[in-house]
Amino acid sequence: MATEIKSLAPQSVWSFFYDLTQIPRPTGHTQAVQEYVLELGKRLGLETHRDATGNVLIRKPATAGLEGRPVVTLQAHLDMVPQKNSHIQHDFTRDPIDAYIDGEWVTARDTTLGADNGIGAAYAMAVLADNTLKHGPIEALFTIDEEVGMVGANGLQSDFSKGDILINLDSEEEGLLFVGCAGGIDVNVSLEYKDQEPAPEGDIAVRIALTGLRGGHSGMDIHLGRANANKQLARLLKYAIADYGARLVSFDGGSARNAIPRECFAVVTLPEADADGLWELASDFLDTLRTEYKGVEESISLTLERTEMPKTVIPEEIQDAIINALVGCVNGVQSMLTDFAGIVEASTNMARVTFGDGKFSAKFFVRSSSETRKEEVASEIESIMNLAGANVDFSGAYNGWAPNASSPILKTLSKACEEVLGKTPEVTVIHAGLECGIIQGVMPHMDMISIGPDIRSPHSPDEKVHIASVERTWRILKRALELV
Repeated sequence: MATEIKSLAPQSVWSFFYDLTQIPRPTGHTQAVQEYVLELGKRLGLETHRDATGNVLIRKPATAGLEGRPVVTLQAHLDMVPQKNSHIQHDFTRDPIDAYIDGEWVTARDTTLGADNGIGAAYAMAVLADNTLKHGPIEALFTIDEEVGMVGANGLQSDFSKGDILINLDSEEEGLLFVGCAGGIDVNVSLEYKDQEPAPEGDIAVRIALTGLRGGHSGMDIHLGRANANKQLARLLKYAIADYGARLVSFDGGSARNAIPRECFAVVTLPEADADGLWELASDFLDTLRTEYKGVEESISLTLERTEMPKTVIPEEIQDAIINALVGCVNGVQSMLTDFAGIVEASTNMARVTFGDGKFSAKFFVRSSSETRKEEVASEIESIMNLAGANVDFSGAYNGWAPNASSPILKTLSKACEEVLGKTPEVTVIHAGLECGIIQGVMPHMDMISIGPDIRSPHSPDEKVHIASVERTWRILKRALELV
């Protein structure tokens, strides 16, 4: 029974989290949980607001004598990712989450738990409800629909909050203080062509498959130097075209915008007399990849097989222009932060490429904690693709969160962590998106930081949150509010 989690310490946090597990709240279906938070604010007798987007803000006055302190905004999102194991029946728009204690963790039966970001929201509610705490003026900002499009954060108006400091409660590793994140922008490339050249007489058709790459998250894993299947197959095709007269029929690689491509496939034609040369080229190229990516990619596979001869091939000038553009286009890590060693500042992912049947399409996802660097990398892609004759447009842009190594709230939370954990916390930047970046764009004066307890496997039915970590993070938060 999910009610067992209400007995855990700190009881107030877990009781609020239990309530959230009982309210269906997948992204796009947050009306009920908005009403719950509004009712909580009214029940506590606190100033409560909801904006046109659906974000809820509750203000709590300072402890007597601390009215002159900066306004601290505790921020979390109300929605959760709805994922379940295939063998169970569960309607996330109607059914509650069945949470339970599993040793040192709280998890859910065959569904996502919603600790991302239910625990963060529960922390904020517990602060609002606890009149024994010592703190300056408090706001709790509950945003909606973060998981798909960061809708709530994007809908914020600058006058909704009065906060001077924002503590985002959406991080997932205890003892880490996050002080920056990457923004992002989609770069969409397209080209349509009408002329289809007949396949050369005497040619054979060959299907090329580059598979077995590790892939991974285009933000969190980009620094690991994993191979991009789209880039590497384009590299091979350039040699095949130049050395063996190969003609491209089709190209298909990658999947999601935020995933490093693991597989890529192409069909080419070439004179039958050059077939042995192409196979030899592929064998040598595979050896090259295995050498270049030794210790990174251990399962690279490059296979060639004859296939049905097509009627047409891509016009030669378009083929050459696009393959050269793909080879020349920037990909992977572009710059590193200077204030935080080992952290990526800007990167790009050649995420999805298709070519054939009269259309070329490529989707790049650019990330950067610097807005100017994000624009620069996106512009580099645009310039290369424009030179190839392709059209480029940008979409889905959101702000990064530029780190501030001299942040006052960073010093405060570092001290709180040292007192509670007995060690100096690690200060870092995440090369992925947090709402902080968008909020900073709306409220640039706010001093920001992100914290949270240990959560494992979010966005999956294996999601779990560490019980003791929730309690320690609660103590860190309480102490930080005392110190601000």
